[in-house]
Amino acid sequence: MKTITKIAAATLLMATPAFAQQQLSVATGGTGGVYYPMGGGLAEIINNHVEGHSATAEVTGASVENMGLIATGDADIALALADTVQQGYTGTGRFEGQELPMLRAMGVAYSNMVQIVTLEGSGITSLQDIKGKRVSIGAPGSGTEVNTEAILTANGISYDDIEEQRLNFNETADALANGDIDVGFWSVGAPTSSILNLATTNDIVMIELTEEELAAAREADPVFAVTKLTGGTYEGVDADMTVIGVPNVLVVSSEMSDDLVYAVTSAMYDNIAELQAVHPAALQTTVELALSSSPIPLHPGAIRYFEETGATVPDALRP
Repeated sequence: MKTITKIAAATLLMATPAFAQQQLSVATGGTGGVYYPMGGGLAEIINNHVEGHSATAEVTGASVENMGLIATGDADIALALADTVQQGYTGTGRFEGQELPMLRAMGVAYSNMVQIVTLEGSGITSLQDIKGKRVSIGAPGSGTEVNTEAILTANGISYDDIEEQRLNFNETADALANGDIDVGFWSVGAPTSSILNLATTNDIVMIELTEEELAAAREADPVFAVTKLTGGTYEGVDADMTVIGVPNVLVVSSEMSDDLVYAVTSAMYDNIAELQAVHPAALQTTVELALSSSPIPLHPGAIRYFEETGATVPDALRP
């Protein structure tokens, strides 16, 4: 009887992993944007460098949906635009009456650029020209939709003035190529694959906001910044362009353990070359940027890592 018991115990031991891997979910966005490859790169870093944990990047509707996934515990880490994160934390805008006080930042990862694209021959050369046109304002629950609405409203354009369509990045590119829409908005890191692919088969035109339009947008949303889209980023767009920039924040829940957030944060920054190899947007991913413009407090685990690097964490970013 003892022999049988020992054999059974040994068999059970062989069938059981020595350490059960804790699975983490990284909420990203659509496959035609930058969130998905960046989130996939972070998941791979976790798989390779955070002991006892594995991670998977999940396709989502992006920023707005991602904040809900963090709040419900259906995602562990998420990428989201700073203005969306701020709205979730304060219960304003798209989150009116649904304050999410558990949101914490691992830091700002990189900045989006609001890219407004049409095709040669559309007759659209300015923001005001989109009135009466078929416009993709971004996927439902995306930061692009939030940014588009803010920019349009600040400049006197409402959805009543356009035929709005809520399409993700790949759908927007396809709709432009097929003549189903006239103009599309992207709030995404540059370059993004959906615009790159569109530009290889079509003559694209990037709409640049005037100084007055930029100022109006920034006054309406203080998270907005002014940045440059370098000429040559996309085929046919040769000159540098001034565009709206929006920080992207890595978000976790306050309920995630300090040790785990510390481990993920240190793994990402200590192996940042692996993320940069996935997408050039990660060239912006530095400790300095992480502490520059987060709209919500940092998680204590992230603070521990940043302080170990010698960085000064502003009091405003402490929980």
